[in-house]
Amino acid sequence: MASQIQPTVGQRVVARQTREIRRRIGLQIEELRSDAGVSQAALARCARIDRAHLLRIEAGEVGASVDVLTAIGACLGADLGVRYFPTAAPRLRDRFQAPMIEALLRICSAAWRAKPEVPVRAARGVIDLVLARALDRCTVACECHSELRRLEFVLRRAAEKQVALGPQVEGGLPASSLLLLRSTEATRAVARAYDRTLVSAFPGKAADAYRALTSDDAPWPGAAILWARVESGRATILDAPPRGIRLGR
Repeated sequence: MASQIQPTVGQRVVARQTREIRRRIGLQIEELRSDAGVSQAALARCARIDRAHLLRIEAGEVGASVDVLTAIGACLGADLGVRYFPTAAPRLRDRFQAPMIEALLRICSAAWRAKPEVPVRAARGVIDLVLARALDRCTVACECHSELRRLEFVLRRAAEKQVALGPQVEGGLPASSLLLLRSTEATRAVARAYDRTLVSAFPGKAADAYRALTSDDAPWPGAAILWARVESGRATILDAPPRGIRLGR
């Protein structure tokens, strides 16, 4: 995957987040143990760990291995779940995304207000670009991808973010969506292979979406896909789908 590394996460940030995770895990273990009426000694014996170690885990002073946490959960009748929740923009970024977003902003008329990297807490994520037009109170959540490795994930996350953006929009009106794709042999192959799936999610015509963004009052066609060509680090937004792509015509 073509990515570039942004400034690394500082040690203080990592240490602070680690302490908070340990604290939460410790509190949850203590709550589960208290609800079950189990002593620390009994839980330590069941999980086959030292009581002093369990004491420090509950206090959030030390981290525990996945094996130990799984054993503790089994003793307390609880399943261990580990998951990452997207919060802010990732430190590893797609190096094609920035020029694609920049190119999209270049074609937008002055009627559109743009806000990049908009957090949507309800979806635990960030929308690459939000476009809003006061004239018709239209808001568009734009997601930008240079490749489509997991189409189902891209569609699901785009839908989640679009829905989550609604309450954040002035007046609470529902937002529409735009998927900006880099035109490559691989992405075009995915578009051809899953044409009906993509049409169901993005039925708007690419030409109509392009016209709406480049003019002050052309109506937004609803969820749509636009394509970008990236050459020598500079992107160009296409006013129609690439040759051989029926999607969006």
